[in-house]
Amino acid sequence: MPRRGSRARSSPVRRFGRSLYHWIVAFCAVVVVLFCAYRLAVKPPSMAVGDVGQAQPGIAAQTGSDTQDEWQRKPATYIFLLAASDQSSGNADTIMVCTYDTVNQSIGLVSIPRDTLVDRKIPKINAVYHRGVEEMMDVASDMLGIPIDHYVTADMQGFAALVDELGGIDFEVPVLMNYDDPVQELHIHFSPGMQHLTGQQALEVARCRKNYDSAGNIYDAYPDADIGRTRTQQALLSAILQKALANPQKVARYFSILTSYVTTDLSAGELLWFMEPILSFSPTGGLAAGTLPGDGTITYRGIAWCYQLDREASLEMINTMLNPYTREITMDMTNMLQVG
Repeated sequence: MPRRGSRARSSPVRRFGRSLYHWIVAFCAVVVVLFCAYRLAVKPPSMAVGDVGQAQPGIAAQTGSDTQDEWQRKPATYIFLLAASDQSSGNADTIMVCTYDTVNQSIGLVSIPRDTLVDRKIPKINAVYHRGVEEMMDVASDMLGIPIDHYVTADMQGFAALVDELGGIDFEVPVLMNYDDPVQELHIHFSPGMQHLTGQQALEVARCRKNYDSAGNIYDAYPDADIGRTRTQQALLSAILQKALANPQKVARYFSILTSYVTTDLSAGELLWFMEPILSFSPTGGLAAGTLPGDGTITYRGIAWCYQLDREASLEMINTMLNPYTREITMDMTNMLQVG
């Protein structure tokens, strides 16, 4: 029996139970604090200021409407400009516009060919990139007749880093690729067919535009030139997205890579807002991709091989894949330069 006036010593099991209880309480408190901090930080992304009636003067009059109610945007539907620069010239090497409907879980991804005609001193849209991504947003928005809410520009090494984080991707290389550029330290050698690509290899496949034959002559790697390369880039993005979404436990690493290699006008809270809907997105049924159709043999202001959009076919693609409104975009809302 314990001595009079002394406290009975607790058993080891009881002491452990009390310690465990305190740890659980502390852990739950930390979780609550972190959850509250997350909810305070996360916020819905902003949309481009002004609706179509404000951004496009005269639209209400042209459509016979004195109200802008018809031009309501679809709920929680956002439009992005995605761009990456050519590592040698500084022109935009990749230009895409993406509309993400987070309610209906659909993504439309449309590539704008880099040589697309614009009414500028250098009449190709890829050269606009030298004046900044905001200028590129304005030009693309004016051309397509839709607002663009945010931009995302990528360092292509981030593309490679993401593929490596995924353990590489299985991808069917569509054409023979045989190109060397010692100045850029670029060496691309792939046979057509399914193969496993590392990050660097996926980047090489994405960049390939030209080939050398056995006599040292250079020629287009794709029968349809840069349009074929754009199609390959879209297929690569789709393969990467599918594998990333199949491994949601790596979301923290994806976010780290995104913030290290990507420049965007989205805040950290806005980026976090997209994490929840994107993790439930299914690329196999929800992703539609295309390239604006046209003619790449146009000469304008002495510049050869400009790409003139097919207005009717492009408008159909804009409405099918990009339109953020509850009614269709009309031709008079677009500005696709025609010179011949």
